[in-house]
Amino acid sequence: ASVIIKRYTDLGNPLNVTALNAIGTRYVCLLNETELKMIDSNSLKLASLNPSNCSERTKEILYAKAKSAFSDQRRSPAYYQLIEPYLGGAPAADLKALSKDNVNMNISTFMKLRRDSLMSLTPLEVGGLLGMYVGDLNKWQKTSPIREWVQRQKQSELDKLHVGLTGGTQEGYINLVTPKFQSPSSASLGTVAMTFHLLPALLISFLMMWVFS
Repeated sequence: ASVIIKRYTDLGNPLNVTALNAIGTRYVCLLNETELKMIDSNSLKLASLNPSNCSERTKEILYAKAKSAFSDQRRSPAYYQLIEPYLGGAPAADLKALSKDNVNMNISTFMKLRRDSLMSLTPLEVGGLLGMYVGDLNKWQKTSPIREWVQRQKQSELDKLHVGLTGGTQEGYINLVTPKFQSPSSASLGTVAMTFHLLPALLISFLMMWVFS
């Protein structure tokens, strides 16, 4: 499939709606970065793709194109349904904005978000994204990446979601780090030993000079 796609594009053919639908979700992850950038954003309006299982870079490129394609629907209730398949490539800022729109993101989509973006979200923002599905956090709280996200949050903030999440940071918790002292090097030990070895001779020399002066 990858060879066929490359041959198709090498002949100068466009990755338009017809081509994208032929490639479909099954093969979209095979597209390399050059081929992805050849896609006309407007073609995504009619294509049926879901790159959620693709590489991070593929998801980022397709999200940017989908965001451009559906920008005229940004204030429409339909926007989330259009952009949802591509959210695995969304930056944190865009997810924070979506959290204010009561989009009711399902837990499957949530767990496939970009890791750095997910970790940047507060419990309040996650609650806004998940909406009616926020209770699913409790079912999956021992699974990555939700487990790591919970551990980064204050327990008092997690409690505000009222879904029984545990494992957050307690108030007043102090992370004590035991200082590590570097052991003296063999060179410094040698210098100290030499100093102690010569000390008696130095004292005798000093006393003799003082007596005869």
